[in-house]
Order: sequence, then C-alpha cells, then structure tokens
Amino acid sequence: MYQPTGQESVYPPAGQYTYPAVPGGFPPSGGGTYPAAPPNAGFPGAAGYPASGGYPASGYPAQAGGMPAYPGGPGFGVPPTGPGFGGYPQQPPAQSYAGGGPAQIPGFPGGQVPSPMPGPPAAVVQYTQGTIQAAPNFDAGRDAEILRKAMKGFGTDEQAIINVVANRSNDQRQKIKAAFKTMYGKDLIKDLKSELSGNVEELILALFMPSTYYDAWSLRHAMKGAGTQESVLIEILCTRTNQEIRDIVNCYKSEFGRDIEQDIRSDTSGHFERLLVSMCQGNRDENQTVDYQKAQEDAQRLYQAGEGKLGTDESCFNMVLASRSFPQLKATVEAYSRIANRDLLSSIDREFSGNVERGLKTIVQCALNRPAFFAERLYYSMKGAGTDDSTLIRIVVTRSEISSEAAAASDGRWCERGNVSKI
Repeated sequence: MYQPTGQESVYPPAGQYTYPAVPGGFPPSGGGTYPAAPPNAGFPGAAGYPASGGYPASGYPAQAGGMPAYPGGPGFGVPPTGPGFGGYPQQPPAQSYAGGGPAQIPGFPGGQVPSPMPGPPAAVVQYTQGTIQAAPNFDAGRDAEILRKAMKGFGTDEQAIINVVANRSNDQRQKIKAAFKTMYGKDLIKDLKSELSGNVEELILALFMPSTYYDAWSLRHAMKGAGTQESVLIEILCTRTNQEIRDIVNCYKSEFGRDIEQDIRSDTSGHFERLLVSMCQGNRDENQTVDYQKAQEDAQRLYQAGEGKLGTDESCFNMVLASRSFPQLKATVEAYSRIANRDLLSSIDREFSGNVERGLKTIVQCALNRPAFFAERLYYSMKGAGTDDSTLIRIVVTRSEISSEAAAASDGRWCERGNVSKI
C-alpha cells in the first residue's frame, strides 16, 4: 500500500502509548489474557452509523483477494480463579454434576457471586479513542478543489489526495463528495477510480463510503459469486451493535435489492448459518446492568451443554451468546471459568470446529475486550509472508473513528515487522 508522509497526526507515533505485552507473542489457543473492561461499562463501538444523504449505488471496487481463516482467539482466555483474579484467593475446582445437581463452588456459600474483576490500566483505555477525528476549520469546497487539482492533467498527486482523505471524518468526506459534484459537475468517486489503482484505490474509495454502506457492501461481496468469505461475515455480524445491524440490513436491502438473511441461508449451513441468522436480527439485550445470578445460571447451562455431557447442545451456546449483552456475557465467562476450571474459549475450542467455532469465539472475545479483538485481526492480516490487504483496509477504515487498534499495532508489540506503516 502507499505510504503517506506528513500525516503523523493520523496515527500516534510508535512508543507514544504503553500496552501490556503478550508473553510469547500469540499462542495457538488459550494463552495470555487481556485486562478486563471496567465493570458495567459500555463497550466501544460506533454509536449507530450516521446517515449521510443516501448511499452511493455503485462504482466501488471489488473485494480484493480471499480471506484467511480467522485465528482461534489466542490471547483472550480468562484465567482460572487465583491471586489477582478479582482479588479472590485460590479456589478448589467446582464439584462435579454427579446426581444431576448443579455444580457447587467451594468458597462461595449459598451461591454468592463475587463482584466483577477490576478494570484495565489507563494505557489500555487510551485505545478506545479513534485515530481519525473531524478536522477543525473544515471547508468542503476547499478540499474538493485540492482533490480536483490532484487529479487534473497528466499524472495524479496521490499524496495530496491522501493528505485530505486521511485527515477528514467520514461525515466530512460525504460533504466533500457533494461539494465536488456541485463545483465541477462530476462524480468524485468515478474520478478517483479512473486516477487510482490497487490498494490505494481500494482504501480511498472505502474511506469515501458511508459507514453503513461499507459494511453492507463488504457483506455483499463476501457472499457474491463463487465461494463465501466467512471471516468477513463473522467480523461484521458478530461485532456490531443492534442499531448498526439493523441499519446494515436495511441498507443491504435498499442498495442491493436483496434480503441478507436469505443470502446467508444460501451461502452457509448448519449451526454457523443459525448463528449468523441470529446475529442479523439485531435483538441482543443491550442493558448494561449485569445480573450476576443470571451469569451464574448461564455459566452452568453452558457447562451442562458442553463439557458436562457427552456431545454438545449447540443451540444452548447459540441462545446464550446471541442474546445476552456483552457486559452480561463477560460476567458469564468469569463464572464459567470457576465452574468448569477452564475458560469458555477453551471449551468452545473443544466442543466446536470450523466457522461456528470462530463465530462463537468472536462474540466472547468482543465481550472481553473488543479493541483487542480487532487489534488481533490486524496483527494476523500482516503476519508472515505477504499481507491480507483487504482485511487490513476494512478494519482500519471501519475502526479508525472508533478505536485505535492501529496505534496498538504500531507500537511494535502487535506488529513485529512494523507493517502497519504501510497504511
């Protein structure tokens, strides 16, 4: 990708923030932990996607390349009880389910549920703010003129285009598009498509898409044609808020004339299909108050549906993980680790496989630490030989105004080779 210069204000310099290192990098599964979010706190995410005067109907580049299999959630395990776990002393393993009774947790008489774990250090909280914010003294006409000059005549001044686009919010970019058509009678997107190519084209055009449209467009291209990019479906449908999901479903219908649920049913099957259909309903409980008694009951229900029996009751996992709020799920994960003497991610890894496993893990990871989930996705998009450019572009574009995972990647702990500098 094109490496801009003079944009130091977009991404914080490496080393500006501190972030707890993950010992040994990213183990295959279950290794390492991320600090928990503050109890009862909301989770970072776009507060609904802003309307921007309609969505462009077409003229955007096709999704480039396939998507690698999504890594199985390393780094997000929940530790067993012990020193440092919410301040509680080491507890013996939960008693078995012999006789069909519920597991009893020694040390917590009468089923008393402990208070939530302490919140993360300030260094982690810093990553919940986006790296791109609305530019002060914004003038859409002036920016439109700069873009026009950058594309006029022989050659293209890509740096001038990047300097404008990468330093404006999505709402400001929509105003630039409107001003460009008013001033020159031309469509800015078509001009950019004719002047740019490759990853720079894909990135710039993605930045000019309204946020909801970009999610809907990404889902459509993930299911269009031969094959399905399941990791794109998981990344979007399992991480968005109710309102975001509803807006995406409506946009998908209005812009592409298709029903997203029907497309999901046509392109997926089995328990993975059911999970995605549940996700696209946009009906997750979003009450931020945690019911710790319900968390205890859900944890026992999940144990009995998986580790505590021969076989797996997949519907039980779908019901709990698709309907509970993220704060509630976080409390359930903590209760589960005490009951099963194993974290929930490890149990999902043992009980499921394939895409449904990755989908369920994504939900749990977002309940524990949503920015860390996306930071890990960034890491794996750049790890090893080559780069999964489309995943890198999509996450940077969709999260740039929400949470600065790119800043975490650029500090050298997430990205061992500094590939984030390509952005």
